[in-house]
Amino acid sequence: MSGWLKIVGLGPGADAMITPEVTAALSDATDVVGYVPYVNRVAPRDGLTRHGSDNREEIRRAEQALQLALEGHRVVVVSSGDPGVFAMASAVFEALEAGDAVWRALDIQVMPGISAMLAASARAGAPLGHDFCCINLSDNLKPWALIEKRLRLAAEADFAMAFYNPRSKSRPVGFERTLEVLREACEPERLIIFARAVSTPDESIRVTALKDATPEMADMRTLVIVGSRQTRLIERDGEPLVYTPRSAL
Repeated sequence: MSGWLKIVGLGPGADAMITPEVTAALSDATDVVGYVPYVNRVAPRDGLTRHGSDNREEIRRAEQALQLALEGHRVVVVSSGDPGVFAMASAVFEALEAGDAVWRALDIQVMPGISAMLAASARAGAPLGHDFCCINLSDNLKPWALIEKRLRLAAEADFAMAFYNPRSKSRPVGFERTLEVLREACEPERLIIFARAVSTPDESIRVTALKDATPEMADMRTLVIVGSRQTRLIERDGEPLVYTPRSAL
């Protein structure tokens, strides 16, 4: 069989959230390429070689995957969530555009997955039920000034906002500044959701007001959702539900 390359999303954590399409691709693969924790989510089996690499080696692993496919391997590049949301699909296409022209003839497919953003939204209710935007708060690949500009403009436009990579040990002040920017632009009662490790045994969902949010409520396993002015909270027995109505005033 000739080689192919499939770029897939493994969902937010639970095996039940991996799509049947992705499961079929993994069962047919000869090689799995990706960041070590994501590769480790794929069970070893006879005939499968797992190629794990460091978090900041996206282009190198993309080139490796393309070359393996060219050599006749059936290659799956894995990401968590959806591969097109701050993940490996863009990295593969960057490598494809800049690399060996022969790679462009390969059979390449992108298979969607359930993103952390959508999984977190579903756990909380429907906070992304109207217009929203998604911002990666890591400044590893873009300057902080651009992140802050996008935060301000999104708040001005009254989008609900989903934040990836809010806070890490190497970036402890970025989310603190994010909260400052939001408090300058939004009312203090704006709802904010901290959804950590969604669909895993460590899952926790916390809903609070912007005025009460602190940087320590987020880490790299947390997906943060900030509501728009329209976003509502429904109190009930058990966990509350948060939703944004379908119409805007």
